[in-house]
Formats: sequence, structure tokens, C-alpha cells
Amino acid sequence: MSQISEQIMAEMKEAMKAKQTVVLNALRALKSAMTNAAIEKGNLHAVLTESEELAVIRKQLKQREDSVDQFKKAGREDLISKEEEEIAVIKRFLPAELSEEETIAILDAVVAEIGATSKKEMGQVMKLMQERTAGRVNGKLLAQLVAKKLS
Repeated sequence: MSQISEQIMAEMKEAMKAKQTVVLNALRALKSAMTNAAIEKGNLHAVLTESEELAVIRKQLKQREDSVDQFKKAGREDLISKEEEEIAVIKRFLPAELSEEETIAILDAVVAEIGATSKKEMGQVMKLMQERTAGRVNGKLLAQLVAKKLS
């Protein structure tokens, strides 16, 4: 069992003892998503790599963020707060995000390394940026920064 999975299990136990239902629901959803990813990989007992686990966590985070957007459009304040609490729980399992300045510094290095000058090379730059930032930058922000740099 990986460090992230162990941390999820430990926090689930704490949430059960403290009767924190929102936290517990978020953690159960994470655990379930991890189990589903393991099954997709091979079988129930397949071990996910750390990057695979982080991808699952990011996917769960994205689902919650999309839900918040939808609830805001529908005016459902009661559901927004619950989703935002779950987002806070899920974010605890992700590495700290890079600042925009740090991201731009990495982007400058990648562009110089590839020699990219136009949007035609955006795919190459994005691929290398995603490898170098290892999910510590929001994908939408990353795409905007790359597009701005190459325009």
C-alpha cells in the first residue's frame, strides 16, 4: 500500500471517530476511485504508482470543481459549501502547487530547450511542461501560459 493510500485510510479512521461526515464522504470517494483505478489497471490488488494515484486525486478534485460551477449556475448555495469542504479535503493529498512565477521560469527553460517559436510547437511544449511540473500546475492555467508565451 502506498503512502497516499495509507494516509487516506488513517484520515478515514480519524473522520469516523470525529463523526465528520463530509470529510468521511470525500475520503471514501477517493478510496473508491483508487480502487476503481487499480481494477482498471489489472485487478483489485494492483498497486498504483504515485503518479497514477495523483492523477486519480486530480480527477476527483476536478469533478468537485465542476460541480461547484454547476451549483453556482443553479443557485444551490447549500450544495456549494459541501463540495468546497470536500475540495479542501482532497487538496490535502496533492503536492503544493507551483506559483505562476515558478511555472513561467520552467516554461522559459522548456521553450529555450525545444526552440519553440510558434503555436505549432504548443503540443511539444505542453507535453514537456506536464512532465516537468508533475501535476503541480492547473492544466488550464498551464495551457494559457504556454499559449501566451508562444503567441
